[in-house]
Amino acid sequence: MEYKVEKKNAPGREQVEVLGPTFEEGKPEGEEMGHWRQKVASREEKLKYLRNGERYWFSQDWFGSEKRKNPA
Repeated sequence: MEYKVEKKNAPGREQVEVLGPTFEEGKPEGEEMGHWRQKVASREEKLKYLRNGERYWFSQDWFGSEKRKNPA
């Protein structure tokens, strides 16, 4: 896949090279699209997947990617 490089004006500088879109257009296809249970093999891996999701959504001592000390 070739990547497009565009030249754009940057504030306080001359033109800079910016990487263009790097994705392939289209929608995922197939019967198993979005079925995470089939993608994870063992029972332990499924439990680990669910625990990580619960930790992200429901934990008070873990703040996701924000790394905040005080909850919002």
